Amino acid sequence: MSDEILINVTPPETRVAVVENGVLQELNLERQRKRDMVSNIYKGKVCRVMPGMQAAFVEIGLERAGFLHASDVLVNGESLSEEQGIERVLREGQCIVVQVLKAPLGTKGARLTMNIAIPSRYQVFLPHSDKLALSVQLDDELERERLLAIMQVFKDQEYDGGYIARTASDGVNGEDIRADMLFLNKLWEILNAQIKEADVGLVYEDLPLTLRVLRDWYQSSVSKIKIDSKENFDKMIEFAEKFMPDVKPLIELYAGSRPLFDIYGIEDEIEKALGRKVQLKSGGHLVFDQTEAMTTVDVNTGSFVGRGNQQQTIFKTNLEAAQATARQLRLRNLGGIIIIDFIDMENESHKESVLSALEKSMEKDHVKYSISNVSELGLVEMTRKRNRESLERIMCEPCGTCFGRGTVRTPETTCYEIFREIMRDARQYEAKELLVMASNEVVEMLLDEESSTLADLESFVGIPIRFRAEDQFTQEQYDVVLV
Repeated sequence: MSDEILINVTPPETRVAVVENGVLQELNLERQRKRDMVSNIYKGKVCRVMPGMQAAFVEIGLERAGFLHASDVLVNGESLSEEQGIERVLREGQCIVVQVLKAPLGTKGARLTMNIAIPSRYQVFLPHSDKLALSVQLDDELERERLLAIMQVFKDQEYDGGYIARTASDGVNGEDIRADMLFLNKLWEILNAQIKEADVGLVYEDLPLTLRVLRDWYQSSVSKIKIDSKENFDKMIEFAEKFMPDVKPLIELYAGSRPLFDIYGIEDEIEKALGRKVQLKSGGHLVFDQTEAMTTVDVNTGSFVGRGNQQQTIFKTNLEAAQATARQLRLRNLGGIIIIDFIDMENESHKESVLSALEKSMEKDHVKYSISNVSELGLVEMTRKRNRESLERIMCEPCGTCFGRGTVRTPETTCYEIFREIMRDARQYEAKELLVMASNEVVEMLLDEESSTLADLESFVGIPIRFRAEDQFTQEQYDVVLV
């Protein structure tokens, strides 16, 4: 079986699911009010310089100031040297151009850099650099030499700046590479003009998620890209015609009566991904605990007793756990420090096999990661680059009742689930009216902040929708009744 990308679009939220061999491997969602800001470029103003930390805080028009470390500061196009303190280069009130490396996480502001990088289909443009480089995933030596030669010729002839060839450039002809360079240079000229006139705030926003899917997520193993929004389907087709004509035949508009994610069982997988416990087919299970400092994964045999000796049972459970852990890290988008507590293994070859299984399962992860060896206690330390919030942090919030020891869905998430339930019921049943019963917080949000979306939905389904607040309902409980 081949890979598929499924895109579910509603006015307030876009969700993208990557299905590999029939199994959900990755989920990304973008809400209209909280669009992903990684790669966005801002004109910022330095509000505080911290010589002791060799860092500065930069106001960029967001709720919290961004964090700029000395290693991300440029002076005349060059990185700040150890001899130059950040206090000698930056001063309070100074205007600088920065790009978001990591979105705000928890109580932390965005991580910023002055080393601007603008991605396109085939290359990443570095306006403050003069170097040429290649993606590490381009491993064919002849192809690497060919691409470098092509880039060098065009760069010497007419294009300034530095360029990194992306994985998608593999096998691409020289004219397409040149067109990509021309596009990036023109874009930077336009941005430069905007930056000179702009006040503190956003000057360049990356593509919406539906188009970033084509630019960044597509690879040769993908056989279908399905989307359930006609408007966004048209935009994707237009983008593909211009930049990725080979991908255009793979883009399909889904117009079925059942929700796209329901057909592939995505909603059930999302529900499981928000829980701590993950069942293994053997009967064992994993327990995920996400904290501010790190994420821990505990492996347990559970009801799996095996047919052989104890060590063989442990080995089989750990092998399955390694594969399941790699999938869950992608699906939940867990990053930072990750500690996996495998069941203790006495056999060294078993340890090596489990570690190898983990490494192999992580190979398809497009996020940068590193894995250590198995310790004497059966622990594996690994890191996975974190550039946006985890699935749990996006969809859930700390529960005030249990003082942060657990989570409940936000009223916003429950509202969107109600919208999908209304669409589902309106398509499957004939009703004169729908009654939505939910908590006070959810009903208040539906009638206030989501009122415009609600009005559009009511017009679309052609059925009147009434609401009733239920005091006994929790924030994530609701019911849609056909009247």
